[in-house]
Amino acid sequence: MRISLGNGKAKTPTERPPDAPLLEVSGLVKHFPIRHGLMQREISAVRAVDGIDFTVEPGQTLGIVGESGCGKSTTARLVMRLDEPTAGRITFEGHDITHLSRGAMRSHRRDLQMVFQDPYSSLNPRHTVGRIVGAPFRLQHIKTEQGIKRAVQDLLELCGLNPEHYNRYPHEFSGGQRQRIGVARALALRPKMIVADEPVSALDVSIQAQIVNLLDDLQDELGLTYVIIAHDLAVVRHVSDRVAVMYLGKIVEVGGRESLYRTPMHPYTVALMSAVPVPQAGGRDRNRRILLSGDVPSPIDPPPACRFHTRCWKAQEICRQVEPPLRELRSGHQVACHFPENEPAGTKGPVSLAKPNS
Repeated sequence: MRISLGNGKAKTPTERPPDAPLLEVSGLVKHFPIRHGLMQREISAVRAVDGIDFTVEPGQTLGIVGESGCGKSTTARLVMRLDEPTAGRITFEGHDITHLSRGAMRSHRRDLQMVFQDPYSSLNPRHTVGRIVGAPFRLQHIKTEQGIKRAVQDLLELCGLNPEHYNRYPHEFSGGQRQRIGVARALALRPKMIVADEPVSALDVSIQAQIVNLLDDLQDELGLTYVIIAHDLAVVRHVSDRVAVMYLGKIVEVGGRESLYRTPMHPYTVALMSAVPVPQAGGRDRNRRILLSGDVPSPIDPPPACRFHTRCWKAQEICRQVEPPLRELRSGHQVACHFPENEPAGTKGPVSLAKPNS
């Protein structure tokens, strides 16, 4: 189904080379200050995102996984420029959008949209579905060939809803239907990229599969690019081309879906994979569950060097003193670990603790 935007305001031409990534994030940092006292003096900071790098190619899906509190949702909000980065750079379609004002970001909003986690709080209960999904057209002053109502009805049908639901309110829909409304709103301006923050975590398992399949179908039909934030490894494996694993504000491993799931190299990734049940005959799980010791450290005062060393069964002295760089051990597969699992033969060992000769 084609949805024409008519003769609205033309999009800003892009300067992105044909082979360049659609989204490029480098050295991205977000610290939330902690203030105290009458003068609100900053005494510390929550290091939610602490220097991450990744790229997303056109038509690709990047999945970002990790435990709660690792910085996934903050990363999504930074990419969408809903939060102001502390440091780093975000480049979208060849344009540096890191510190653009709200007005300057308006032209980029057509190509960069978001699907939020909670389908109950992300929709205004006072507005009808027609007004919610049609809001992007009005905000961007876009005229459609057959009117906004027809365009909204086409979007509802594209997302598996009845066009007659145009005049209904959000409370009249189930959770899965509300998320479809959120997807329809994100698609209104035919964006090039959608950032989906836990798009199925608030839904029943049976409904999750429907939304995941909807996102897949829309990507094939409209040529969309996704960044999907999730903690469900099975969902991420189904929808992603590449997967990035986050721990305490850092990316510890990133690689192609099959490579990462078949041979995870970072101990944290191995532990996450072991938590996914793989049933076999006899009613037993095939995987041996790895139970990590201790609690997740506070992002206010993360451990030095390798942040995972306080819970890692392979940690040695070097892990407490030298932060491991994110290095490529397989083609397209990078890991930040001194002693990775499933390490290919002949790869370089850990960084030496010895000081260079003066």
